[in-house]
Amino acid sequence: MTEDNKQAARADVDLEEMVASSDSGARKPVGAPGKLLVGVAAVWSLFQLWIASPLPFMAGFGVFNATEARSIHLAFALFLAFMAYPATKRSPRDRIPLQDWIMAIIAASAGAYMFIFYEQLSHRPGSPILQDVIVGVIGILLLLEATRRALGPPLTIIASIFLIYSLAGPWMPGILAHRGVSIYGLVNHQWLTTQGVFGIALGVSTSFVFLFVLFGAMLDKAGAGNYFIKVAFSMLGHYRGGPAKAAVVASGMTGLISGSSIANTVTTGTFTIPMMKRVGFSAEKAGAVEVSSSVNGQIMPPVMGAAAFLMVEYVGISYVEVIKHAFLPALISYIALVYIVHLEALKANMQGLKSSNPPKPLVRKLIGFLGGLLLMMIAALVVYYGLGWLKPILGDATPWVAAVVLAAIYVGLLKLASNYPELELDDPNEPVFTLPQTRPTVLVGLQYILPVLVLVWCLMVERLSPGLSAFWATVLMMIIMITQRPITAFFRGRSNFSADVREGFLDLWEGLIAGARNMIGIGIATATAGIIVGAVSQTGVGLVLADVVEILSMGNLMLILLLTAVLSLILGMGLPTTANYIVVSALLAPVIVQLGEQNGLLVPLIAVHLFVFYFGIMADVTPPVGLASFAAAALSGGDPIRTGFQAFYYSLRTAALPFLFIFNTDLLLIDVSPLQGVLVFIVATIAMLIFAAATQGFMITRNRWYESILLLLVAFSLFRPGFWMDMIHDPYESIPPAQFVQALGEADRETPLRLKVRGEDAYGDEQVTYMTLPVPEGKTGEERLENLGLELLIEDDKAIVDMVTFGSEAQEMGFDFDQQIEEVLAPVSRWPKELMWFPALVVFGLVVLLQRRRRSHQQATGAEA
Repeated sequence: MTEDNKQAARADVDLEEMVASSDSGARKPVGAPGKLLVGVAAVWSLFQLWIASPLPFMAGFGVFNATEARSIHLAFALFLAFMAYPATKRSPRDRIPLQDWIMAIIAASAGAYMFIFYEQLSHRPGSPILQDVIVGVIGILLLLEATRRALGPPLTIIASIFLIYSLAGPWMPGILAHRGVSIYGLVNHQWLTTQGVFGIALGVSTSFVFLFVLFGAMLDKAGAGNYFIKVAFSMLGHYRGGPAKAAVVASGMTGLISGSSIANTVTTGTFTIPMMKRVGFSAEKAGAVEVSSSVNGQIMPPVMGAAAFLMVEYVGISYVEVIKHAFLPALISYIALVYIVHLEALKANMQGLKSSNPPKPLVRKLIGFLGGLLLMMIAALVVYYGLGWLKPILGDATPWVAAVVLAAIYVGLLKLASNYPELELDDPNEPVFTLPQTRPTVLVGLQYILPVLVLVWCLMVERLSPGLSAFWATVLMMIIMITQRPITAFFRGRSNFSADVREGFLDLWEGLIAGARNMIGIGIATATAGIIVGAVSQTGVGLVLADVVEILSMGNLMLILLLTAVLSLILGMGLPTTANYIVVSALLAPVIVQLGEQNGLLVPLIAVHLFVFYFGIMADVTPPVGLASFAAAALSGGDPIRTGFQAFYYSLRTAALPFLFIFNTDLLLIDVSPLQGVLVFIVATIAMLIFAAATQGFMITRNRWYESILLLLVAFSLFRPGFWMDMIHDPYESIPPAQFVQALGEADRETPLRLKVRGEDAYGDEQVTYMTLPVPEGKTGEERLENLGLELLIEDDKAIVDMVTFGSEAQEMGFDFDQQIEEVLAPVSRWPKELMWFPALVVFGLVVLLQRRRRSHQQATGAEA
């Protein structure tokens, strides 16, 4: 073996260890301990499938309530964490030391304590005995050690600080001081209730996240990961900078099923980064493209690194609503990244790879694409309306008929795939690499799309819970893993049935193990993040953080958002996606809500949560702790810090989006019609492409400095036309508070009023807040006020809250006795804000004209572009 090959082999080993240490555990013991480790992992996967399925209720046994299931879930995660993750870099990888065995057993027992002693604990709520406290203290300490091993020091340190803060409240300085909690109170809150470790985050990990991670692991083991990469390369590899464009699309498709930006980077990057370097990308830029596209996979529905399921619980809206709101910004961000890659290729005059597809004129390509799209739409309509029509006729037999039809489609797709050669794993470092043909590549793996369609159907059409939807999709995936080899081999006329079935079961076994091992870190992360959430609820530290941000920002709305974004970046450093979201949403989302209400920024809660989530995710890119950048640099041979900064530069579009959808919630498809949604998508995509051209300094040719400024101005105007329209015509009319009842009676029910209210906060200090008031039912203002649950005392020009009905809408909104309504703002009719798009597009046309003339001149004179 040559020295280069030895170095490459060592690099591959280092990379595998990096991914394993961050995702599935670096330890692979041999002999009986190794078999026990994989056996427990497989049992964990089977347990999660069991509690998600209808089988326990049908069989009448094995039914666990939410708290018991969380307890068992954490026990598995803790046991496997100590078995799979070595204590230090020098710890053995091929065996499990005695101390790790002891800690694994004790930690699992502490984790399962809520399940084992559930009856006894239910009889002494809030009154822990000494045994409870001892178990809780041991459990918390071992959970922190498991976190250090599985996720590194950052989350361990943050959780430890919050534990110390809970106990040391009376000795804290200034505004940080609080009354403190006893060790009994701390353990009861954090370990014996569902307020801390066993809270919502661990519940979501137990109910939903595990099954989606398992589904993704099985898809990958079945060959879907390689299929996605091959399809992307076959379609895009021959264009300018084609491998980079293919990397973006492949990483996006892999990110749909992956819960880890690092695993996503390495999975696709192993193939894409060498190909990008081949067509002219530097090592740092190749790594940065892969990092940007892989990390963006975490903001792409339906999984979003498991954050989508947490948002359901934290925001209080349905899963379908979360997907709807998150989809458009993520899609726009991906389209812009493809365009950035295109601009990089234009700047360097790169070429694509050699295509195997027969040459086709552009018209034929367009007709083929539109024909395929139309066929998919017709098929979707037939399935949707066909089943809708058949359901009343078939009744209870509908699922069985649907299963038979699905089986027939599956066999048909395998028959189609058998006409083409199997997809092999290629070496991207080969001297000559020819892209695969598109048609055979697409048709040979269409069966992998079926489980995804079943998942989407169950979620969006049947409106099943995410857990049950993922269960049925996983069941279909398991059937495919076992049967695809023997059926395809039969159609190819070379069946070796027993060997093929054995291979299928082996894939299934490895998928069960991989799913569980990939979940260790997420399970541990959600439990430890629960400590932070518990500390926030027990000490009220969230209010302190809001005060700090308010003092530093001096009440300036833009500074509030910028400080929150920076804090989200800092808190997110070194944390996996799930823990990242839990931490930033628990600490920083309430800050934006509270300070926004005091400064006139009233936005839906989902927009606030997506804002902090986006900036938390950016920590995976940003030096000095951007783990995905280190993984990409290990593959590309580039400098990790330079790769991270380049990836951050490419990700500016992702950093801009949260500020835009905070001020223009149309981007989140909130309160827009389907037609408006299509228009918003088209205009927002154009705006993001213009923004990318401005930040990259290149559009048709290299930008002049003033052209970049004009392009940024155009992009801003397309994203937020209301900013300019508000300057021309105020959207609200100020009404004297004494006329509030009259204004309420005249208001249109579709357009809520805005109120400025002065009152006292929880500490008795004076506070001004803004609120949106939905117009209730009623014919008169007095009737509507009564339906709202509000009684007012009108004195001179003042409107004072005299009574708030218990349980009424007014009480839920935050109205309280003795508050004063200082200002009533009623919407006024004005020109549509979208009119501001036209002058923006005129300016854009001017920039295009200037650049086209300059490029023509450069081409004529032979000057450099």
